[in-house]
Amino acid sequence: MQNEFAFFLGCVLSQAAKEAKISLEAIAPILGIKLHEIKGWSCCGATQAQDVDPVATLVANARNIALAEQMQMPILTTCSTCLLVLTTAKNALDKGKKDEINTFLAQGNMKYNGSADITSLLWVLAKNVNIIKLKVKRPLKGLKVAAFYGCHSVRPQSVLGFESSVNPKSFESVITALGATVVPFKKRLECCGFHATYPAKTSVKKMTSQIVNDADENDADCIVTPCPLCQMQLDIYQDGAQEYTNSKARVPILHLSQLVGLALGLSKEELGFTHNVIDAMQIV
Repeated sequence: MQNEFAFFLGCVLSQAAKEAKISLEAIAPILGIKLHEIKGWSCCGATQAQDVDPVATLVANARNIALAEQMQMPILTTCSTCLLVLTTAKNALDKGKKDEINTFLAQGNMKYNGSADITSLLWVLAKNVNIIKLKVKRPLKGLKVAAFYGCHSVRPQSVLGFESSVNPKSFESVITALGATVVPFKKRLECCGFHATYPAKTSVKKMTSQIVNDADENDADCIVTPCPLCQMQLDIYQDGAQEYTNSKARVPILHLSQLVGLALGLSKEELGFTHNVIDAMQIV
């Protein structure tokens, strides 16, 4: 297992989804992972900034990657949107944009070389399921999990390239390694609606409700996602979405790192469960 990473924290883990950071930093030492936060990182721009100023967005992410290159480590992020934006930038830079963008970086005495790979927590775990099995102290036997990939963990496949975007297996392999049971979940690859919450509020409420109801109908004890933005959408906005559709179903939404932490024997307090909006304290 790759042990050391340049950690791209991303905006959401610093505040709104701090339980994702809490749980990640709790499980990392147990798994033998060393996270070194990239000093001076900036927002990746999510998927909105590139529509306003694609050059500025590319410069910003070339700088983020260049900072990691100076650390001589691959980049790890737990945010699927950050993963997609950084990987998209790296692809563009490596396929002809590097020289142009480096003229901007040179003004700050920086240079993008293309030497740092970009990965996610999900991908690292999926590549090392046999190691994870050896680390499990409290197998999650009997826990029924709905695995929600969302969009940016797998799409577009042409950019991310880790696995099939229509039939991915990585998430399920990790959940199984933890001893939990993966339930049927037809909504597992659908969009949670996070990036459209404000311009398309009604549609997003319906999307959120449909995802939660699908998990509930399949008797899931929880929905787990590798993306903190998906977690926020399904957790923070769940009550409002369910009230909108007159659904009484309520399903706890966990970060991947929280689920892993439970199997590693950590307490819910150590994993930030008290920050989850939909009560998850009764799980396991």
